[in-house]
Amino acid sequence: MTTALAIEADPYILPLPEPDGPVVMDRWISLGNSHPNSCYSDDIWSLGPLTDKPGDSIHKINLGKCPAILRSEVRRVMWVLINGELRPTYIRERGFQNRTRDGVLTMRDNILQWLKFARWLGRQGVSQLSDCTMEHWKAYAAKIASSGCGRGHALTILRWLSDLWAFDQLSVSPCGITRPPWEDEGVDDYLPAVTGEAGGENKTEPLDPTVIGPLLTWSIRLVEDFSGDILAAWAERRRMHARVAATPSTRGGLAAVKNYLQPLVDSGAPLPATVSRKHGITLAHHYVAAVTGASWNQVHDFATRRGLRMLAALQPGPSPMQVPVTGRIEGRPWREFMDYEETPILVQHLATAAAIVIMYLTGMRPQEAQSLRSGCCPDPEPNPDGSTPRHLIRSRHYKNVRDSDGHHVSAGEERAVPWVAITPVVNAIRVLERLVPDGELLFSSAHHDIVAQRKQHGALKRSSLGRRVEKLVSWINQEATAQGLPAQHVPEDPHGNLGLSRLRRTLAWHIARRPGGLVALAIQYGHMRTALDARTSTGYGSRERRGFHGELDVETALAAAQTAARLRDATAAGEKISGPAARRAIVGATSMPSFEGALTTPKAAAKFLARDGLVLFDNPDAFLICAFKRDTALCEPDPGATAPNQFACQLGCGNAIRTDSHARAAREHADRLDAKADNVPQPLGNRLRRTADRFRALADAHDSAAQTAEEAVA
Repeated sequence: MTTALAIEADPYILPLPEPDGPVVMDRWISLGNSHPNSCYSDDIWSLGPLTDKPGDSIHKINLGKCPAILRSEVRRVMWVLINGELRPTYIRERGFQNRTRDGVLTMRDNILQWLKFARWLGRQGVSQLSDCTMEHWKAYAAKIASSGCGRGHALTILRWLSDLWAFDQLSVSPCGITRPPWEDEGVDDYLPAVTGEAGGENKTEPLDPTVIGPLLTWSIRLVEDFSGDILAAWAERRRMHARVAATPSTRGGLAAVKNYLQPLVDSGAPLPATVSRKHGITLAHHYVAAVTGASWNQVHDFATRRGLRMLAALQPGPSPMQVPVTGRIEGRPWREFMDYEETPILVQHLATAAAIVIMYLTGMRPQEAQSLRSGCCPDPEPNPDGSTPRHLIRSRHYKNVRDSDGHHVSAGEERAVPWVAITPVVNAIRVLERLVPDGELLFSSAHHDIVAQRKQHGALKRSSLGRRVEKLVSWINQEATAQGLPAQHVPEDPHGNLGLSRLRRTLAWHIARRPGGLVALAIQYGHMRTALDARTSTGYGSRERRGFHGELDVETALAAAQTAARLRDATAAGEKISGPAARRAIVGATSMPSFEGALTTPKAAAKFLARDGLVLFDNPDAFLICAFKRDTALCEPDPGATAPNQFACQLGCGNAIRTDSHARAAREHADRLDAKADNVPQPLGNRLRRTADRFRALADAHDSAAQTAEEAVA
């Protein structure tokens, strides 16, 4: 039996907890965490005391899902996992785990696997953990390997099962579970075969261009064109609602209700209606009370006596407010009036649109956006020369944040270098700041639960934001139809739901592959790569921090590799090539290293892009391929840049090459410009014809200088 002296000599050994003791020891609860602590004897344990990230839910562990015969022992090891630390010497020996203590989400997932294992042991007739034999371990590992899960996930499960044994060793009274065989024999033989599949952010599919285009357009439209009307309507609605709550019942109020509603009933006009969870479509009691000056009870009593609830469902009408409409769409007002009942829904859509603008146009992870607070993006002081610096966003990040002891920090830490905010992002933040109090989370659950008005902690959860995006898309499509703009519908994405995690990869895709397209043209506030390429000053994440530039490098490298492959296939099929960099481009295309699956890591992508002069970038807007060599580029790339400023492509650059396909595309574009010139005023038409002539001249120059790939490298 372990003595008190031994416990004192070994700080990693934990004593047995008292039945009424806390689940989480005080040492692990951060200052400011007010989530209630469960008792050790409870069958439901809250992990709230370990949760400080605003966007995380409060997870709970249900010990009732553990077989009763094993529950006491599993409870003990769970408590040690929550409050203990693995010995550093043990961590070094294992090699595959580099921390002594995990974060709350990993703890939760770990415990859930233990409960599954305990239920399996119970079905095998095991009544105490010490009866778990090597055969049991091997049989369960085989079950995992044959379950269809990937090799990486299977490895994680086996690591968690090893923790059951490892943390048991840290109890003053261990259960005596045996050491899993893979701890001694190595884990490879217990895992499913390698499939070659990769995971993580860099395998996330970007949103289809036909989806992100109208989604971003409508989001910016809501923030910049409609937000003034929506927020004014929201303020007026709250004022009206508060007035109803403070209005007593009077004779004059009852008369006002009758004078307002009875003429509508007599004439068969629509009645102001709302949608109730309990009653469906019904009379808008609050609205009627507000416009008549009556109490809610008087409206309810009158409506009940006259059967107006059913009548409103048959003849539902609007609830207009006296709020001027200033927003325009296609040059006309976007609403005839602001509606009392529609306003909460519009506020919710406005907040969702702001979230999309912020996350898409910065490259933030959802958890970073969830931690933003009012005041995070102050207006900068003008420079001495009168110019205005860019807005900076102070935010927190969470990925791999650990304290000096290597423990996960649930609250994250402030980014060492802030994000840079272009104008649409600043506007989105300003909208959100009008919805929450000073210093509050911009996506505070308590202030964004506009419709249900539930009191929730922290920020809106990712699942909730995801559902709101889907609702916003439905609203956009209805609005596009109502406004006569069918071309601005958001279609279904080929890869499924529009998850917020896909926005980050989509931004990288558009910067890398559409340099003159969606981001640059839909925003008109400056090119995104310009803002993003100043890596040191902007703080969009260094390669070492695996920030946004990791995603950008991966997408850029994949695009360049595909350009090289297309050039190689085209020249092999007989297409000719021209341009000062023709020889270098052919060498780059034919000497491209094998990259199947390899370029999905930032490190591999950065190495690929560092091959100065051999990396190929397609520029369909300029009808050429750039064999980017930094020292000879005329697009003024930054020092150390590994990609051209494709939006600033210059004629006569020594990095340019063209193929027969580029020449054909240039002529086709020239024909389209000529056709357009015939239908516009003469000055503009003449300008279009001169541009068309310039593109035909480029194609003619290619035809006169074109040579085969073999001739180019000779």
